[in-house]
Amino acid sequence: MESEEIEGRTLVQVISEKYSPDNFPYCRGPGVGVVIRSSPQGSPVKDRLNLPRILVLDGCGITEAGDEEEVATFCAHVVELDLSHNQLKDWGEISKILSYTPNLDFLNLSMNPLRGSSLEPGAAEAFSGLRRLVLNNTHVTWDMVHTLTGEIPELEELFLCLNEYVSVSASSVPCPSLRLLHITDNQLQEWAEVRKLGLMYPGLVSLILANNSLSAIHEPEDSLQRLFPNLRCINLHNSGLSCWEDIQKLNLFPKLQEVRVLGIPLLQTYTDQERRCLMVAQLPGVTALNGSVITDGEREDAERFFIRYYQDCPEDELPQRYHTLVAQYGHLAPLAEVDLRPLCHAQVEVRFGEQTEPLELRLDQTVADLKKQLRAMIQLPPNKIRVYYIDRQLGYALEPQEMKYGVRALHSYSIRDGDQILVVPKTQ
Repeated sequence: MESEEIEGRTLVQVISEKYSPDNFPYCRGPGVGVVIRSSPQGSPVKDRLNLPRILVLDGCGITEAGDEEEVATFCAHVVELDLSHNQLKDWGEISKILSYTPNLDFLNLSMNPLRGSSLEPGAAEAFSGLRRLVLNNTHVTWDMVHTLTGEIPELEELFLCLNEYVSVSASSVPCPSLRLLHITDNQLQEWAEVRKLGLMYPGLVSLILANNSLSAIHEPEDSLQRLFPNLRCINLHNSGLSCWEDIQKLNLFPKLQEVRVLGIPLLQTYTDQERRCLMVAQLPGVTALNGSVITDGEREDAERFFIRYYQDCPEDELPQRYHTLVAQYGHLAPLAEVDLRPLCHAQVEVRFGEQTEPLELRLDQTVADLKKQLRAMIQLPPNKIRVYYIDRQLGYALEPQEMKYGVRALHSYSIRDGDQILVVPKTQ
């Protein structure tokens, strides 16, 4: 349907069309939907509408509620309502919809042009039953946010992404019920703005701050411990954090368990292993980092890595965490560097009958190449000899290993300096 055709429509019109028997046939069975029955003089179409408890009406060009009696008939049983990507500009119309949706738990208003719109006194009471509210990319003002949260006593989840916030306007009335705040993709730079969120929403369990420009965590330690007393998860992806002191301050949140922090300037110069180990070692109370659970074994490995990483630094440059870990593990010797690449050459002895001669082997060649190389030494063609490998470190505890397969590379036998190659003529 063209955009011109769907502009200026009411909620009632959209529901009548979308959930008509032709578009949304009734399916029998418990929990599938609800058949709305109106009064005898009601419309036959309305009588036959099958309305689920979850209404998804995104991108339908809705600008207003429509007839209030019909809104009440259609929405009395609805618990979730998605009105995203519509053209609702007036909070009054939204309040009217909610006034007749008494069981509503979830409301999504994302991408509606609500910049500058406000509610008449008392109209926010219609939102009081909500637990989850999504206001992404609506450019809703902070005053309007405070008006809503002040009237929603059990609000648990609030989404304020993509609203171009450069600051946070504080509210004198906190919202202690809020557990999850998504405020990603805004323009918050100063910690002073973030701390206002902690004061307004003291019950926060999850704070999602990804894709803001937060530059540092400027807060005294004793104040930081009280600021987010219930926080268990924080997401700082793509923020502007640039020093380890900011990461260490996360340890001051008393209940913090999960941290997500990728794409920050601080970590750009480290390898993937260094990033992970250094972060784990400096967040001893965190049990999950960037979506991955931290096991006890990984934590110990990371803490030992941390000691070795910093042990050659000058004393005045050592982080405090280094001293704490040294007290736990002691001073650790550097790890031995082990080169696991296969050898390129080996000096071996070739035995043929009573004859023994030294030979330098290129280990990237095959058994067939070796037989050709031996031809000049033993004066027999490759198809007339058998070749065996003897590991001198094992002596003769094992039978010589016949090198049967011409395409097999010599390094696959783990040949080393001092080993022997035994050549035996084939018998007829």
